[in-house]
Amino acid sequence: MPAEQIAYVAYPEAVMYEQPVPGSTRGKKAVQHLIWGDWLSIQEAQGNWRRVKSRGQTGWLHQDSLQSERVLEVNFVDIGQGDGCLIVTPEDRFILVDAGAGDNMVRFLRWRFGHFRKAITFEAAVITHPDADHYYGFKPLLDDEMVRFQTIYHNGIVERAPDVLIRAGAASGFGPTWQDPASGQTYLTDVVADLAALRRIVGDPARVDKLQYPLMLKAAADSGRVGDIRMLCADDGYVPGYEAGKALSIQVLAPIPQPGPAGERALRWFVNDGKTKNGNSILLRLVYRDVSVILGGDLNIPAEEYLLSQTTGLPLPAATEADEQAVVAAARRTFEADVLKACHHGSADFTDVFLRAVNPLAVVVSSGDAEPHCHPRPDTLGALGKNSRGSRPLIFSIELARSSEENIKHPYELRQRFLELQRAVTEAQTAEQKQKAQRQFERAVEQLERSVAVYGMICLRTDGHRVLFAQKLERPRSKSQKWDLHRLEPGADGRLRYVSEFEG
Repeated sequence: MPAEQIAYVAYPEAVMYEQPVPGSTRGKKAVQHLIWGDWLSIQEAQGNWRRVKSRGQTGWLHQDSLQSERVLEVNFVDIGQGDGCLIVTPEDRFILVDAGAGDNMVRFLRWRFGHFRKAITFEAAVITHPDADHYYGFKPLLDDEMVRFQTIYHNGIVERAPDVLIRAGAASGFGPTWQDPASGQTYLTDVVADLAALRRIVGDPARVDKLQYPLMLKAAADSGRVGDIRMLCADDGYVPGYEAGKALSIQVLAPIPQPGPAGERALRWFVNDGKTKNGNSILLRLVYRDVSVILGGDLNIPAEEYLLSQTTGLPLPAATEADEQAVVAAARRTFEADVLKACHHGSADFTDVFLRAVNPLAVVVSSGDAEPHCHPRPDTLGALGKNSRGSRPLIFSIELARSSEENIKHPYELRQRFLELQRAVTEAQTAEQKQKAQRQFERAVEQLERSVAVYGMICLRTDGHRVLFAQKLERPRSKSQKWDLHRLEPGADGRLRYVSEFEG
């Protein structure tokens, strides 16, 4: 056989052993617990056993634990309070949907992609809306010379400097608004649809001032490592390259623009600036064969009602229960999905009608410990369970799975350790000593990055027919039990259902 072949762990999991046992599917002495879709480098064959390398370790797997097909990964990263998601397609393309506010996302990606020793290109970055807990984590990525993006998508809303807005008489921090005389509704009219429109704003220092979001987009546009920056909305239909009919499609459900007074794109105004940028979040629906996932930004009650009304042509709030049922039935043709990434980190600012329209089997809530909102809200958790399908709907909370802050048990000792390592680098007397000290410092940094990469993340993996959810155990039961796993499999009716580990 060739010196090296590539394969993947078969559904749903596998244990790597130190030694194979001929005639058995179990080996001697477990060394690693692997999950469906994990990458394997096959180095040697011995009967029905294969010597493989995976997750930095080498050991033996039975051939029944291997498959040749790569699965779709949707990794909900523990970025603290906020959202951050890495999609890895079966074709090995990478899409980021939000990146949190801090450096958790970049630390995870550095761990995942070999610490960026080689240049990495992301096919797309999607900034669902301009809230710092969704976009500011992109800054360290955009600052890194080894990172490139083919396209950055945003929702078309870019804030402007207050002084400029006051002089222009704008009522919104996002530029001029217009009230439709026919409906009485208010819309943002200076929507940033493409790179040329963005440059007109960020190229004027007076319009940008010290605002983080436009300055970050300006740096991205000027970096030479970003191919394009443009608005993404329901008018596009699908993310380019992931249209209907493909094995993996990514439909754009929101924001829904309307024609402005001059025929330009205009976005609905919701109550105030905060509600407006949240309410116009990019909403994506991924469909891989028979499995569907909705990635929501920070939609709120008025936005969900507007979105459902625009999609179904039916009014909301509904006048009667029968009218509401009609909205739900009509909306499910567009919004129903197997998995939902909950909007706004488990906020209570949602409608039951929207949840009923999505009708998920599993929900992932992204929230952090150090936040003043008590997300996910208790009534939200109850509503998620009540309005999901199946007898045991799943609710995953990244905060409950693991917080990166909790992994630093003794922050003072950690700080002292890093200071000592840094001092060893600066005080090294010879090139050899300096190189050794630098390696020790980098290993300590890599260990910290790994704590974010491993713990807290909710991993979704699917071949388009089955779904596996996996989260790393804080305290492994053994070397063969390091992951908590949950499976969704087709039932007799062909629809996914939760398969409990206690089922016979």
